[in-house]
Amino acid sequence: MKIYDKLYIDGQWVESHANQMIDVINPATEEIAGRTALADEVDVDRAVQAARRAFNSWSRTTAEERADYISKLADALTKRVDEMTHTITTEMGTTLAFSREVQVEDPIDALAKHAARTALLDHEIEIGNATAVREPVGVCAFINPWNYPLHQMIGKVAPALAAGCTMVVKPSENTPLHAFLLTEAIDEIGLPAGVFNLVNGTGPEVGEPLCTHPEVDMVSFTGSTRAGVRISQAAAPTIKRVCLELGGKSPFLICEDADLETAVKLGVDDVMLNSGQTCTALTRMLVPAARYEEAVEIAKTYTESLKVGDPTEEDTFLGPMASQMQMETVQRYIGIGVEEGARLVTGGLERPEGLDKGYYVRPTIFADVNNQMTIAREEIFGPVLCMIPYQNEAQALEIANDTPYGLAARVWSEDKAKAETLARQIRAGQVYINDGFWNNEAPFGGYKQSGNGRELGNFGVEEFFETKALIR
Repeated sequence: MKIYDKLYIDGQWVESHANQMIDVINPATEEIAGRTALADEVDVDRAVQAARRAFNSWSRTTAEERADYISKLADALTKRVDEMTHTITTEMGTTLAFSREVQVEDPIDALAKHAARTALLDHEIEIGNATAVREPVGVCAFINPWNYPLHQMIGKVAPALAAGCTMVVKPSENTPLHAFLLTEAIDEIGLPAGVFNLVNGTGPEVGEPLCTHPEVDMVSFTGSTRAGVRISQAAAPTIKRVCLELGGKSPFLICEDADLETAVKLGVDDVMLNSGQTCTALTRMLVPAARYEEAVEIAKTYTESLKVGDPTEEDTFLGPMASQMQMETVQRYIGIGVEEGARLVTGGLERPEGLDKGYYVRPTIFADVNNQMTIAREEIFGPVLCMIPYQNEAQALEIANDTPYGLAARVWSEDKAKAETLARQIRAGQVYINDGFWNNEAPFGGYKQSGNGRELGNFGVEEFFETKALIR
C-alpha cells in the first residue's frame, strides 16, 4: 500500500497544515490501495506564495533551459512507466494495457513534445510602430480529474512549464497516487523550488481557495460542467483567466454509405474504453433508419463479446467504474433510460456475472432513443451507448448539434469529401473523420457547455501567454 503523508511545496516535502489523511480505494477490489495527505486553505496559501516567489526568476529563464527541464522530466517519467501504469490501474480501475498506452505513455509523449514549444514565448510580431510580445500569464492553479489523471495533468503542466508559468496542482482526491509519483520525478530533476507545487485535497478545502486566491492569475480545470460553472463563479471577482475542459455528449454520425460493421464496432469501442469514463466518448450513435436494425444487432453482438472484469487480466476490456459514487450514477441513468421507454438491447442494472466485488457496470446499449430523452441529453460517464435513427443527413446534423455540449464528434462516410463537409457543420472542438485517431499535436477543447480554451499543441501553450504591445 502506497502512503504519501506529505505535500510538495516550495521544492520540499512538507507536513500538511490540515494534518489529515485520506484513503484511496481500489475500485476493482474495494480495498484500500493507498493513503495520502490532505491539504487545506493554509496549505494552498503556502503553495501559491511559493509559486509567486518563483515566478520572477522562472519566467525569465531561456527557452533552452525550460526545454531541458521538460525533456528531463519526460525521461524521468519514462523510467517510471511500469510503476505509473500499475498505480493508475490500482487507483482508477482502468485495464493495464489501456493504462500503459493511453494513461501513461501518451501523456509522456505529449510532455516531451512541449520541449520544442518553449520558443513560442520569444515570438514577437512587428506592427508598424509597435511590437507585440508575449509574457507568461503568471501563477496557475490546476484542478485535475480522476478519469485520465496523468493525461489531463500533463495537458496543463507541460504548456505552463513551456510558457514560463509557475503552478499549484490539485489532483482528484479519488485518484491522487499518480500525482505523487509525478512529483517525485519533478523533485528528482531539480526543477527550481516553487515552480511546481502539489496540494492534494477536496474541492471545498483546496479547489475553492485556489480559485479565489488573489495571487493566482489563471485557473485551468477539467471535470464536470456543473463544477466548471462553480469554478468560473469563484474566479470571477478577481478576474482570473479560466480555462475549462468540461462534459460532452458527443455524436457519431454514420452515413448510409458507411462500412457499417467497422463503423459500429469502432463506435462501441469508443464508448466502452476506460469503462465509458471519457469526456469525448461518442455516446450518441446516429444511424440511417434504413440500416438501423442492422446496426443495433452489430452493436449488441460486439458489446456482448467484450470482457468485463479484473483490470489486471490481459483479456479484460472493461474494468470497474472508478468509484462507488460513479457506479451508482451510471446505474441511475440506466434506470432512467428504461423508465423513459428506450429499448434495452444489452446490459442493464444487474452486476456483471461472476463479479460480486468491485464497482462494475454491465456495458449497456439502448436503441429507440430520441434526442429529447435524458440519456441522450445528459452526460452519463459510463459504458452506455444511445443509438438514434435519422431519416436524412440534414436531420442527422440537426440531432448532432441539438445538445448543450460541443466537445467531440465523428463522421463516417466512404466519401471522405462528404464526411469532411458534414464534420465542418458539427459544432464541436474535435471532429474525427472515419477512423481518424487521437493526435497529441491537435488542439483539444470544446464549444458551448463543454468549456473554453484549448489544450495540447501550440494552441494549448498560447493559453498561458499574456500579450503586450510595445509602442514607440
